[in-house]
Order: sequence, then C-alpha cells, then structure tokens
Amino acid sequence: MQPYLTPTFEETIRNTFGAEGDRWLANLAALLDEYSVRWQLELLPPPWELSYNYVVPARRADGSNAVLKLGVPNEERTSETAALRVYAGRGCAALLEADAEHGAILLEQLEPGDTLAPMAEENDARATSIAAAVMRELWQPVPDSHEFISVAKWGQGFQRLHAAFEDGYGPFPAYLVDAAERLFADLVASMAEAVVLHGDLHHYNILRAQRQPWLAIDPKGVTGEAVYEVGALLRNPYPYAVSWPNLKQVQGRRVDQLADELGFDRQRIVGWAIAQAVLAGWWTYEDNAPHGGDPTPWLHLATVFSSLAGA
Repeated sequence: MQPYLTPTFEETIRNTFGAEGDRWLANLAALLDEYSVRWQLELLPPPWELSYNYVVPARRADGSNAVLKLGVPNEERTSETAALRVYAGRGCAALLEADAEHGAILLEQLEPGDTLAPMAEENDARATSIAAAVMRELWQPVPDSHEFISVAKWGQGFQRLHAAFEDGYGPFPAYLVDAAERLFADLVASMAEAVVLHGDLHHYNILRAQRQPWLAIDPKGVTGEAVYEVGALLRNPYPYAVSWPNLKQVQGRRVDQLADELGFDRQRIVGWAIAQAVLAGWWTYEDNAPHGGDPTPWLHLATVFSSLAGA
C-alpha cells in the first residue's frame, strides 16, 4: 500500500529523526504491506493530520475497526507500548497488537472519536473535570521491571537549552529559564510515589468513545508523581489556553479545580505548570531545528502560571 504522505509530515520525520527518518519513510510502503498481512488488516487512507507517526484506520478480519500506528523505532515508541500494556484499556484505548521493536502497534478505534477540545471552549470547567476523571483511571503502579523513563530525564531539556546558545539562553528569558530549572529540580527531589503517567494528557489526546464516555490516546509512558500530569492539560487546548482574554483568571480557576478534584497541593500544580511550560517552549524550538520553532506561547503561559504562585 502506498502511504499518503504530505510534505509537512515528511519534513517533520526528517527533522526529528535525520537519516533514520529518511530510511523509515523509504520503507513505509513495505511496512504497511507487512502489517496488513501479519495482522490481517484492510487499511484505509488517514482522515486526520499526521505528525510524528503514520496513523491509519484499519478493519480487522472479524470486521471490527482498529487503528494502525507506525513510527520510527525509538525510546518513545517502546515506552508508549509499555504504557498501553500497563493500562490494559483502563482510561485509554486498548492495545490489540504490538511490535514495539519495529515501532508498530494496533489499537482499539475510539468512536465517534471527537476530542475534548471543543468542550473546553464551551464549558472549560466541565472539560477539566472529565480530564481529571480520565487521569484517575490511568495512573497505575510502576512495575518492578520496566522500560519507562522518569520525568527527571525530561528535565535534561534545560541542559540542551543552555548548550544550544552561546549565552546559554538565546531567545529564552534568563530569569524564566532559571526559575523553571530550579522549580523542576526541587519538585523532582521531593516527588511523591511514582506512578505510570500518560505524560502528554491534554484535550486533543482525550477522545469520546463508546466503551467509556472518554478515553485517552497516545501515552508517552513516563514515571513520576501524579501531580506532574496536569501540566500538559493546563497548556491546552492550544491556542485557546493561551489566548483567553481573562487568561490568569481561567488558569487560576483550573488550578483550584484540579487541586480540589484530585487532592493535589496547589503550589505543586503551579510549580510543575511553570517548569513544564518553559520546557515545552524549548521542545517546540528544538523539534523545529535548524531554525527553531516559536516558544513564545509557552513562555507567555509560564509567566501567567508564575503570577499564580503564592496567590
């Protein structure tokens, strides 16, 4: 089967994975043929925009619908598969088949599949409650033997940020980076018991489903304290989470609501939100090398979260 590739998707794969991405793109048609035979699938054209993975609807031999997800084999693909196995369909799309070594997974298709994002525009408090409920279902104890990385490793992004620029900061405000880096280190050092986190749980990764009203997709699969999870939610749905005219009030209400519904310390929520927003800005810049993506929206959010500290 010939893949439906767009210039943007190909550029993203090449920018992110380099020569390995080139080889994967060249072999993608063969991979689609291989897994359609191995897992007895009828593959359909992707109806959604592709980013870092080739994701297509599929029909299984028994007539049920599924989703085939192929990606360049890497640590993130391995940890996603491991997280899906730990979750076993609790709060998340179920894993049906997997070849983690080669970056291939087959997933339950969530139908109707619309995201939580539109609800956040209409009734953000309700959307926040739904996301909190999904979080509570997802978190599972860390297995004794596992391949997950810790959120502490994600903090190494600060080191890469400093190394990327002659002055150590480039377009990133030094005061904001320093504050976020200190917060991240302090929060990691004082973390509560670790659980298996989704790692990127936001409105576009929570879909309406039939088996349960709402289920998550695309877990990163990392370990850390549960309160870490709220950072991605607070930065979304993008761009609305950045552009609301009463942004400080909305984010303050969200922080209070999450603290109440999940039993988290408000200041830890705010601390993680600040640190992760600056890291998100760096990841945006880093992922769009060599020219760098625009970190401005995430840095703006970091300043908004900073204004909530101690409030």
